[in-house]
Amino acid sequence: MKNTTRNQGIGAALASALLLGLIPIFGKQALLSGYSPLVVVTVRSGLAAVLLFGFMLFQRKYFYIYPVGLVGCVLAGLINGLGSILYYYALNRIGAGVGQLLYSFYPLFVAGWLLLDRHAINRLTLFRLALALPGVYLLIQTGHARVDLFGVGCMLASAIFYALHLIVNQRVLYEVPAPTVTFYTLLSMSLTVLTAYMLFDRSLPPVTASAWPLLGMALVTFLSRLTLFMGVKKLGGLQTSLLGLGELIVTIVLARLWLNENLSVLQWIGAVFVSGSLLLVGLEKSTPEKRHQTGWLAWLNPPKIPTTEYPWRN
Repeated sequence: MKNTTRNQGIGAALASALLLGLIPIFGKQALLSGYSPLVVVTVRSGLAAVLLFGFMLFQRKYFYIYPVGLVGCVLAGLINGLGSILYYYALNRIGAGVGQLLYSFYPLFVAGWLLLDRHAINRLTLFRLALALPGVYLLIQTGHARVDLFGVGCMLASAIFYALHLIVNQRVLYEVPAPTVTFYTLLSMSLTVLTAYMLFDRSLPPVTASAWPLLGMALVTFLSRLTLFMGVKKLGGLQTSLLGLGELIVTIVLARLWLNENLSVLQWIGAVFVSGSLLLVGLEKSTPEKRHQTGWLAWLNPPKIPTTEYPWRN
């Protein structure tokens, strides 16, 4: 039974990774078509939420969630919404390939958040971080010039937010089905980015802009979110995020073939460092995920049911 659950989690996490690898490509295409970053993230999230709501209408049992769990999903959606805004602002300033390489650090940020939440982190994870840091430095080099440092900072901040939202949702997923967590998190995320759009943008897309990149992003977001949280539920946030690095390969290949992006020699060396850090996941020991009663996110645990013996049970 444990192997079956683990295999299902691995399959869901890999499927999510393959789908997520398409998002930077669609996103960059939309930005090049003339859409602003806030328009891209708002339409993408909103359409994905509508698709998921349609799915939930046929499975109405998934609408139920306990109050603290709902608060956790709203918090995760807020965090991921802010991270998504930073992501598309970064993607508007740097290439999709380089951006995804930088974003691929989110598993190490997941490990950092877990450490703060009183989870044990092994030495191999720390070694992987030390190996990857030189890779980040080389990735932001482009010969005589540098990649836009503001864009780099936004992308790394986005990865930090994405990692945090996984950890918050992991707490909720112990008791709540993955579609339920996906729906309320995505709904909260959509409201967050819509609020940002109404406050800071309100621009309309160009008349000549193609809508298909946005439609593709919405569909991919809908499917990838369902598989992502299914993986988190069955494997845990850290293992799912490590498997999710497969999206990096998809993005790099498509960025080269579709967007004609390429890396400089220094950036390829940096990519080797990062890839080496990622490949070491095969040496990571997988430990069964269990609920932690302590840590700064312990308030997301459901209330304990008293186990006192009653006289009439005797």
